[in-house]
Amino acid sequence: MRDGTPLTGDFGQRLRHLRTRAVLSQEALSHAAGVSVRALADMERGRTRGPQRRTVQVLAEALGLDDAEAADLEKSAAVGRPRPRTADGPAAPGTLALPRDIKDFTARGPALAGLLELARDPGPDRPGVSVVAGQPGLGKTAFAVHAAHRLAPHFPDGQFALDLHGMDPEPTTPRDALARLLSALGIADAAIPAGTDDRAGLWRSMTGDRRMLLLLDNAVDESQVGPLLPGAGPALTIVTSRHSLAGLESVHRTDLALLRREEAVELLTRIIGPERVRAEAQAARDLADLCGHLPLAVRIAGQRLLSRPHERLSKLVARLAAEGRRLDGLQAGSLRVRAAFALSYRQLPTDTRTFLRRAALAAGADFSPETGALLAGLSYDDAVACAEELTDAGLLQSDAGAERYRFHDLLRLYAAEQVAIEDGPEIRDAALDRTTRWMLRRATAAALHFDVEHEGSPPGGAYDGDPDPDGAPAGREEARAWLEAERAQWLAALRRAHDTGRHQQVLDAAQAMHWFSDLNQHWEQWVEVFQRSADSARLLGSRRDEAIHLNYLAWSYNMCVHDPHSALTSADAALAAARDCGDGLQEGWALGYGAGALHRQGLVPEAQARLRAGADCLASQKSAQARLAELTILNSLGTLLRQAGQPVEALETHRRSERICRAGIPGRTDELIALYHAVARQQIGNDLAALERWSEAEPPLRQALAAFETAQMPAWAGPARLDLGHVLSAMGHPEARATLLAARDDLTGLRSPRQAEAAAALSALDEATTAR
Repeated sequence: MRDGTPLTGDFGQRLRHLRTRAVLSQEALSHAAGVSVRALADMERGRTRGPQRRTVQVLAEALGLDDAEAADLEKSAAVGRPRPRTADGPAAPGTLALPRDIKDFTARGPALAGLLELARDPGPDRPGVSVVAGQPGLGKTAFAVHAAHRLAPHFPDGQFALDLHGMDPEPTTPRDALARLLSALGIADAAIPAGTDDRAGLWRSMTGDRRMLLLLDNAVDESQVGPLLPGAGPALTIVTSRHSLAGLESVHRTDLALLRREEAVELLTRIIGPERVRAEAQAARDLADLCGHLPLAVRIAGQRLLSRPHERLSKLVARLAAEGRRLDGLQAGSLRVRAAFALSYRQLPTDTRTFLRRAALAAGADFSPETGALLAGLSYDDAVACAEELTDAGLLQSDAGAERYRFHDLLRLYAAEQVAIEDGPEIRDAALDRTTRWMLRRATAAALHFDVEHEGSPPGGAYDGDPDPDGAPAGREEARAWLEAERAQWLAALRRAHDTGRHQQVLDAAQAMHWFSDLNQHWEQWVEVFQRSADSARLLGSRRDEAIHLNYLAWSYNMCVHDPHSALTSADAALAAARDCGDGLQEGWALGYGAGALHRQGLVPEAQARLRAGADCLASQKSAQARLAELTILNSLGTLLRQAGQPVEALETHRRSERICRAGIPGRTDELIALYHAVARQQIGNDLAALERWSEAEPPLRQALAAFETAQMPAWAGPARLDLGHVLSAMGHPEARATLLAARDDLTGLRSPRQAEAAAALSALDEATTAR
């Protein structure tokens, strides 16, 4: 040799000599070779006498050795490795070799980085165990195998992989697993103790000072894994499981999420090639979405396309777009998404299986334990226990801040299939009907917290209270939270009640929602709510109820989806129904809603005529409800007059409205009158602004905005803030820009047509400021 280094000898001494000759510190060699400093120190001290061939190769490359020197270093390492099994001798290590790595492995960078950090320097206070858990199809095993290959240079004493068969009817016992591990370390069969505890003790004693990597794949639970974990020492164990293994203490947890869309497309590209993906880029993105970005599903789709090189991606997209055929389409040879889900489903207890499949009937992106309990026919506490068990098993994902759960899209399809197979239509319909009745009663009770006219029950209905008074929302804030969280569920219940002929329940729920809908004008589903309630009223033969709910429908077309043509059709139908039954109150409302629709279509004279007719109709009515309706009509008329260039007449009309508010309305709360008064004050401020009486306009607008914010009515506060911003801008007030900016953000969140007006006002203010 060129420096006289002997051809044979202790590996650690040779390594130290070669590193010193190369003028490298252990840290520098670690960085160059990708082998941790601790592993290098163990080799040089002789604690690791026979590192694996791959580790020796990366060290030789980092040290710049020629072929002869590299071969000599390998020979010295081979001397320290256990010898192959003979008739009476020890077994050769490596009988539990790592599975083949997947060359097209994609993404998971942060998760890999976390494991690499553990491998480089586990340290005395760092966990030597990493648990990779999660739902079926996330690619846990593929990730763990890929990570093990990447980490191999850091563990020169060997890498071992053992499948624990956690999804099999009879998973591997700890005793049998320990026998295989000890055999892989070179312990003769005759020398392996008989008992599990003795085997575990021998395993820990043999692995205590070894820098080895252990992959325990497909674990069933903590009791299976615990005896297999090395004790204190430099080893690293990676455990994969469909269960969270929450009982394992002091472990590092690797959380695998669904792929991002671009990552799913990248995986598809690596499988079938970039040319096919570039040729159908949108189809590739659609395919990733239909696979739910689940790695297993994307891989199956890719393998299927790979086996059919002339098939277009769009053809598979069309097949998978049909939900009923999606799981059938996601299979390629032995790879099947349905089979992956079935393995986990079959292991669940009976009640938990019932909960999982029935939960697939829930509406919306997520569901509460309450909904799951109703569908499954379980108590609330049992439903919570099932949901938590399913979360631990990776079959449901829990919300980070609320007690709500969601499916992966493909798993929901699988669960729905099981409903059809195991329950059948009669049990399914009974579950849905039970849930519908309960949900609509709760939704009605919650909405009535906002009904200032009818305390406790909708007028004329058969509503019989909350189905669970002890668990019902208490007060407006809890009611609002429940109605928002369960929006998809109670809407689905309303839809089913309508379709199955329970029309009075539909009317009661929609009537109770009337005031609550005012607080959430940006919810487009109000059109469906009041379309169905109007239809239910017609089917029940009540022209008065039909007029009421057609008026609500006209309101929703005007205010929620900004469709004045449909609003006018509904208002005209409400007007005809009201006149048929002689209901002057509903006639006045219908004239007002029709005027709003005409105004939005640019038919200002016609709108003014209807508003004047509506005000006259309502003025002749004596009820408190008529006074409230008159206030609304007068405010609308005044607004229209101002916009038509008649601000003086508009101001007088709005002051008339204000006088009604100040006089009070018998039987109506101060809180309710304050809201109507705030609307009048807002319009008075706008009238004064139209007259360029800016300093007089500011106070009523501020008062109106404060009232809407106190009442937590963002749909009303946003426009009022914009009106105030216009006035402050005209005054050169220092708060103008902040007010307009907040108004723009509010109106954008509400999807209000006035968001463009706010943006334009803000831009004009900025330009004026720059010009100064």
